[in-house]
Amino acid sequence: MTMRTGAPVVVGVDGSASALYAVEAAAAEAVLRHRPLKIVHVYPWPSNGVALSPSLAATADATLRRSSAEILQDAAQHAAKAAPDLVGDLHTITGQPARALLQLSEEAALLVLGARGTGGFAGMTLGSVAAHTALHASCPVLLVRGVTGDGPVVVGADGSPSSVAACEFAADEADRRGAELVVLHAWTPAHATELNAGLPMSYEAWSGEEEHRRVLAEAVAGLVEQHPGLRIRRQVREGMARKLLTDWSHEAQLVVVGSRGHGGFAGLLLGSVSQHLIYRAGCPIAVVRPAQVLA
Repeated sequence: MTMRTGAPVVVGVDGSASALYAVEAAAAEAVLRHRPLKIVHVYPWPSNGVALSPSLAATADATLRRSSAEILQDAAQHAAKAAPDLVGDLHTITGQPARALLQLSEEAALLVLGARGTGGFAGMTLGSVAAHTALHASCPVLLVRGVTGDGPVVVGADGSPSSVAACEFAADEADRRGAELVVLHAWTPAHATELNAGLPMSYEAWSGEEEHRRVLAEAVAGLVEQHPGLRIRRQVREGMARKLLTDWSHEAQLVVVGSRGHGGFAGLLLGSVSQHLIYRAGCPIAVVRPAQVLA
């Protein structure tokens, strides 16, 4: 697991209530990780591509910057309520939100976004900006939606490199939070795993539950060694991953998925599983790519 020394938890804000929930979640994450907090507001400039006279451009830019400063100050106050001893570093950035978020992810330990937004981050979780960011970000992305309770941290595992990274991230999160970790492997008879991918295409090779139990055992083995005191619940369930994870999201405090998978979690980020979670999860979700910095 690679560590970036001093990498902050970065949260994008836009003045919406959703973004303020994200700030509170980001502040809590920064405290848990012993990381600094960076609060960022991005606004497109020029916002509509219309040419303006120098005087009008200067006036518009000054107005947007004042608005940005107010948004950041409001966010800082919410962060202080969530974590009184934490001081947020405030930044205004001009540019396209998706590009700015990806650049920010290069220096972050974690990027936190709200479920709905306005302004520079409009629709940033439910629209193309969030999907693009979660797919290409250089760090894990936490999408704050639903209710954060005191249930377990739940992660989907299928043996792919992406799910290995997701399991490591989820185990770290559960350990920090003092929560139980639920490692879920979902399967249907039509889905393969890395362990049986080279076997003849027979019913026994492709759909045997024992094979899927071995996939889960491998996923959990390393976690037990790295987190000896962590409570881990193993689940092998036949069924659709998106339904099983969505069901868990109404009990969990966090659901973690890899950006790409196979078998029951194939197409995890932009496919049916992740899209279903983005729109319907009852708790925050984290999207993790292979070889990311997990701090």
